[in-house]
Amino acid sequence: MFIDMHVHPAFYEPINQDSELEELRHNTLDIHKNGTAPLEHIFNQMKCAGLDYLCLLPEDYRTQQGGKVLVSNEEISQLVNMAPDKFIGFAGVDPFAEDAAEELEKAFAKLKLSGLKLHPGKGHFYPTDERMMPLYDICEKYEKPIIFHSGMSWEPDTLTKYCRPEMFEELAAARPKLKICLAHFGWPWCRETAMLMLKYTNVYTDTGALYFDNAKEFYTQMLTRDVPMTWIDRSLRHQVMFGSNNPRFEQIRMAHAIKELGFRESTLDLICGENAIEFLGGIPNRKA
Repeated sequence: MFIDMHVHPAFYEPINQDSELEELRHNTLDIHKNGTAPLEHIFNQMKCAGLDYLCLLPEDYRTQQGGKVLVSNEEISQLVNMAPDKFIGFAGVDPFAEDAAEELEKAFAKLKLSGLKLHPGKGHFYPTDERMMPLYDICEKYEKPIIFHSGMSWEPDTLTKYCRPEMFEELAAARPKLKICLAHFGWPWCRETAMLMLKYTNVYTDTGALYFDNAKEFYTQMLTRDVPMTWIDRSLRHQVMFGSNNPRFEQIRMAHAIKELGFRESTLDLICGENAIEFLGGIPNRKA
């Protein structure tokens, strides 16, 4: 099983039919050269990368975007329903929207989405902000995990101070039953992320980090030097999940590169799928 935990579907064909919204997505996400991709292209890319599932992440900054949602929970649900054997959908809510809690309840209870995605740097909030507590309560109620953006963000109007890994320690300590993923290994603070994973078993990370121009070279630096390979291969192997941050970075190259670093086969099995299944509490709609 090979699962990509970090995919942004803003430019998938079925959910991108509004030219004004498409322009807003390009400008807000700072991805200017991506065209709209038909699902056949996405499925072929998955095949070339050897991926079985993609976790699709929404984008909801409505209070900053004049009430417009970049990628809604309903759009994510639509995609999942079109290919439940390939897509796993996450919910997104703007914590500053008055109906944030109601939207999240609906996402879990009605739309059957599998977790929550939040971007503190974009929303300009700390993970321990009191306004976040109702959302965390709902995640615990439904036993759903949270993926947080952590580390640097390329998106415009983001502030990295809200996303530094150490900012998440109080949350991890206060809510040990809440599974949280600090995406992108918290780059460039990868060792802070490793520290939190070592201390808190409910903290995970994904590998969808900036790779400049060569996926293997960057993974070699991040996963064997910045964080020594032995740390992952021996101690953190149950908390690292594969993620590509596609379409910003090239999914196929990243999927191939992760397998060329020298990890034990059993560790690769964990990183490439088994940890994601544990984090998600199973794969929805998976056939036995």
